[in-house]
Amino acid sequence: MDKDSFPKIPLVLGLLLVSSSLAKSQEQEPQDACAQTEGMQHGLMNKFSIADYGVLLCMLVISCGIGMFYGFFGQKQKTSSDFLLGGSQMGTYPMALSLAASFITAIELLGNPAEMFNYGAKYWLICLPFIIVVPITSRLYLPVFMKLRLTSSYEYFEMRFNPAVRTMAAALYILQMVLYTSVTVYAPALALSHVTGMNVYVAVTAVYFVCIFYASQGGMKAVIMTDTFQGVVLMGSIILIMLVGNNLSGGTSKVFNESWKSGRLELVNFMPDPTIRHSVWSILIGGTIYWVSMFCANQASIQKYLSVEKISQARIALWISSAALIVIYTINFYTGMVIYSEYAACDPVQSEVIKASDQLLPLYTMNVLGKYQGLPGLFVAGIFAASLGTVASALNSLAAVTMKDFIGGAFGIHIQDEHGAAWSKWLSIMFGAVSFALVFVVQQLGSVMQVALSFNGMVGGVTLGLFSLGMFVPWGNSKGALVGASVSLALVLWIGIGTQIAQAHGFEPEEEKPISVAGCPCFNATESLAGGLEPFDNSSVFYLYRISYLWYSVIGFMGTLIIGLTVSLLTHNPEDPSRIHPDLLSPPFRTWYESFTNDLKEKLHLPIQEKDAVSPTSDAKANRNGSVTLREGFTNKALIMDDEKPITTPEAIA
Repeated sequence: MDKDSFPKIPLVLGLLLVSSSLAKSQEQEPQDACAQTEGMQHGLMNKFSIADYGVLLCMLVISCGIGMFYGFFGQKQKTSSDFLLGGSQMGTYPMALSLAASFITAIELLGNPAEMFNYGAKYWLICLPFIIVVPITSRLYLPVFMKLRLTSSYEYFEMRFNPAVRTMAAALYILQMVLYTSVTVYAPALALSHVTGMNVYVAVTAVYFVCIFYASQGGMKAVIMTDTFQGVVLMGSIILIMLVGNNLSGGTSKVFNESWKSGRLELVNFMPDPTIRHSVWSILIGGTIYWVSMFCANQASIQKYLSVEKISQARIALWISSAALIVIYTINFYTGMVIYSEYAACDPVQSEVIKASDQLLPLYTMNVLGKYQGLPGLFVAGIFAASLGTVASALNSLAAVTMKDFIGGAFGIHIQDEHGAAWSKWLSIMFGAVSFALVFVVQQLGSVMQVALSFNGMVGGVTLGLFSLGMFVPWGNSKGALVGASVSLALVLWIGIGTQIAQAHGFEPEEEKPISVAGCPCFNATESLAGGLEPFDNSSVFYLYRISYLWYSVIGFMGTLIIGLTVSLLTHNPEDPSRIHPDLLSPPFRTWYESFTNDLKEKLHLPIQEKDAVSPTSDAKANRNGSVTLREGFTNKALIMDDEKPITTPEAIA
């Protein structure tokens, strides 16, 4: 069988099963409207069929098979670099799809249609930051990562600042990802269980078992190739649901007309008030900083860039992954319009058919599209694929951070190359087990779920601020980095937790679009809504608790950068720019500083290049494989690295 057709098997199977069940479903007698609603309320309309389980099982088995191939039958992975970076020999397009898949969580697949249903299309503008992020990543941050070729990106902080900054950033990442992966698996499994009848514990266990197996056995190669396959499943499922749903709803014109009449197609709000949940400013500025942090300050992303040989490949992959994200978000929002067209006269949440809006898409798939056997299975396979892609990338990156920043860095334990892959495998298994155990903690503490999701953006903004302070500002020192990151993280955590507490007491960040229960045949709206609570006075909430969550990353980023630079300049020993190796600075900023006049350079303590000066790396030692190492004594920060460890490789330059 052609390996290129391998990932398409479940999608084709799903399409065949759907088409074969179409005729059968049309022969069924239509149910009475009242009986139909009662059936929805008791989850009895449609259940998973054998065909649905077959499609889901097929996706899970193939995912395990890919991990088994790379773990037991593929090229032997001897070193930690082979396991964690795929030997830097991965292809451009698989890496691009894997990058996109790691960004699309199951929470977003369920949440975006619900966002469209409840609040309208304003958040679709997040697609614009996807375009803005690519040149920022490609020109400002990516050249530094590709030139240094560090397995853990947080090693940069020890080279540029000191070990304390490195350890703090690595610890924050581990805490962030362990919490985040637990939530991104449990939340969608809970939503699916309420509607499909699938046991939530079985769903969570299946995801973790498959994910831990292929991520721990096959390493980065298995993660990327499985993500590619799962990306095909994910795309196939959401496209098929959108197309079939659009057809059943009466076509595109009817779907758009329903959303237009309800005011859900409002795209822009130019009010500069930061308390507006989704304004043009919060989405374009806050969304851009958030996604720059995901692309440029997230270990899982940076690790994938290093899995390819050339920087040109990584730049192509950035555009492909950005385009894939735009397509997925657009499909998600249009699916939300299709769902609203179906439930415009009978809101499932208000009519108590479901408990939360993240169950809208599973409800629609089961009770409207469920008559097509195989389609619900493909949908759940797509949700599982999103969870698997997120968790697998996280496990691989957590192993890398622990190996390099704690075992080799903070604890100083030297692991021989031939044992690196084995250590990495066991670390992947360990973090998978820890994340799985935390699912049961999250289940008991519901409020932790929202905090964990917000924590992802908070930590990302602070880490991006640290990278920016190091790469853009040669005067920033370790004291400034530590103080700036600590103060900014404390501030944004205070705001985020305060907001969650306010929401628990009735605060609503945004008023929902008009909904109706007038068309619910068996629902007594007067009786149900008679005991409703008085509207909550949002103005009584502290101002900072009312700002949009999209500004969290901006606060963390700007706070770290500004406070870090200020503290650096106020201390008695701000960093001497002439002692910083140029490879640690972002090339555009380095070029800009070099364009200053000698008088200005002297005032700013920037290195002055004489006509006969030797270039910074011209007297660097070249090791046997041709890579370049830092010159002894060039900078006290760089000496933290082993003197023989390469900082650049010829393959890193396109």
